[in-house]
Amino acid sequence: MDIRKIKKLIELLEESGVAEIEIREGEESVRIARQAPAGSYANPLPPPAVTYAQAAAPSSASARSARAQASAEAPAPAVVPAEGEQMVTAPMVGTFYAAPSPGAKPFVEIGDEVQQGQVLCTIEAMKMMNQIESEYTGRVRAVLVKNGEPVEFGQPLFIIE
Repeated sequence: MDIRKIKKLIELLEESGVAEIEIREGEESVRIARQAPAGSYANPLPPPAVTYAQAAAPSSASARSARAQASAEAPAPAVVPAEGEQMVTAPMVGTFYAAPSPGAKPFVEIGDEVQQGQVLCTIEAMKMMNQIESEYTGRVRAVLVKNGEPVEFGQPLFIIE
């Protein structure tokens, strides 16, 4: 399933009062649900949790019941971009990679000019490498995550001025 579709579904869920949504496309499905807050949030509705599942062959009952679940449990430290700056956040839970392969040059570094749609990093989620593209045009002011670190949904990754 395309990451852009999943991102749009998450945005739709955040804008609406819906607590949960599940979409199936062929053998793939995605379930997005809000979790009850563990503590108190400034926002009355916490960020949605995303669960990805792929349908298994009907003959495999144990595989059919297996699901990988990703949730935003702990809020990231407060990072606030200055006026005129934009923050790129993680659209999913996974492992952040700054370069396309070990030992390769990073996609972007501090001070680099980026264009909208340019690949900034890769997030590995469920053994799939997902390229994260910039939503903004500008200069990379900060890279907030180190290579190989786990990231949460909504966690700030880059600041672009």
